Amino acid sequence: MTIKKINIVIAGATGFVGLDLVKILSKHPNVNITNLCATKNLGKNIQFFDKRIKKKLPKITNLKKVNWPKIDVLFLSLPNGKAQKIIKKLIKYKKIKFIDLSADFRIKKPNIYKAWYGINHSAKNLIKDSIYSISEFSRDSLKKYRIISNPGCYPTSIQLALIPLIKKNLINKKNIIIDSKSGYSGAGKNFKTKFKHKNFFSSIQAYKTNMHRHMSELDQEFNKIKKGKIKYSFNPHILPFFRGLLSSIHLELKKNIKIKTVHNALKKFHKKNKFIKIINMNKPLGTGNVVNTNFCEISVCQGRDKNRIVVFSAIDNLIKGASGQAVQNMNLIFNFKESASLK
Repeated sequence: MTIKKINIVIAGATGFVGLDLVKILSKHPNVNITNLCATKNLGKNIQFFDKRIKKKLPKITNLKKVNWPKIDVLFLSLPNGKAQKIIKKLIKYKKIKFIDLSADFRIKKPNIYKAWYGINHSAKNLIKDSIYSISEFSRDSLKKYRIISNPGCYPTSIQLALIPLIKKNLINKKNIIIDSKSGYSGAGKNFKTKFKHKNFFSSIQAYKTNMHRHMSELDQEFNKIKKGKIKYSFNPHILPFFRGLLSSIHLELKKNIKIKTVHNALKKFHKKNKFIKIINMNKPLGTGNVVNTNFCEISVCQGRDKNRIVVFSAIDNLIKGASGQAVQNMNLIFNFKESASLK
């Protein structure tokens, strides 16, 4: 029996997320990588950037070298504002599915996108053809869309833990405090220009308190849940290690709701979600078990007061928060095994 193979292109192949995409997809049984694209270092082998990638792959080229009628999927791991322009040009090739890892199609209202990202959206008419996809929430709808918008890393960790509890009406929706910490790879290759604080590699830095761009997608996705206004604060921190993300979500329980009810609700919701692990109650967690995997670990812990809990959610920001989830979305679209080439 011949294994079905699809032709894929990766744009932005030499960035932190792009390299993880290449590594994952180079081992995928259903994938043929036809082009690895970037704007610099053309003609170099991908191993120049990442020695973990063992397979012989095409040298770095630009997008003009791609034979687009033959392509099934274009992954776009590019700065905000770039993907929308490329997709606008290529949408005429009816066969191509676009999996965008930037924010270009995450926000459904162009005016809100501009307010948070400072960019005029150049493909407004294509937003309707896109879906915001955390795999566990959208697996039944993905195939209807040509543009798959991958969520941000912070919102992935937060929503996997929080949305089931909001839907079940177990928590006070007006008193949510989210404290998240990420490795510096989340800022991309130019992290040193974005974070200029002293002693970067031996310190923790809070940044963009209640102003982080990912709040725009959290606002949007929370508003889809018809359970009343959701009020939250979100405070991100950058840590001096490369990868991994931990969100600590401080919650007040509704009257007569016990911590065990919350724990059981998460277990039930994620029962069939292979990559989500709800660990034992009152067991704090870190990123150690999820780094270099597509897994998300969630723990529910009792706070000092009976009606307060902390829900911890840990992911690898570059994998479940980006490249791994993008491949998971691709697997679902093409009816491949959902976990194919993911661990």
